[in-house]
Amino acid sequence: MITINQIKQLREETAISLAECKKALEEANGDSQKAKEILKKLGKDLSNKKAGRGTEQGIIASYIHSNKKIGVLLELGCESDFVAKNEDFQTLAHEICLQITAMYCDDMDSLLRQPWIKDTAKTVGGLINESIVRLGENIVLKKFIKYEI
Repeated sequence: MITINQIKQLREETAISLAECKKALEEANGDSQKAKEILKKLGKDLSNKKAGRGTEQGIIASYIHSNKKIGVLLELGCESDFVAKNEDFQTLAHEICLQITAMYCDDMDSLLRQPWIKDTAKTVGGLINESIVRLGENIVLKKFIKYEI
């Protein structure tokens, strides 16, 4: 029997909906590690499904480093204005700005393949895919520019 505490714990660790966490735990017979693998696969499947959907909404995010010598502008697209205004979406944009500031990347593909500076077990592309699962919409990093003096 799956307990509410198990579901809450998995939700806290993955930021995926309670309903999906419950399904994964049931499928994994209560094993949280197996449930995480199930959710990871679900995330990839969901991300692939949403990949073809239009991203006409989004935000322009910016970051200026404290030394005032490095700055980043990026465009992060999503499907709806509702998600564009969501704090998680805006945090994702900020995290990507920090990544670009901290690491060398000259094109979109190399940026998406880079290990994320805050958790090298994830890539920037993986971080975006996690947000797609959490927010339920396609998210696309459309363009970025880094300014350095």
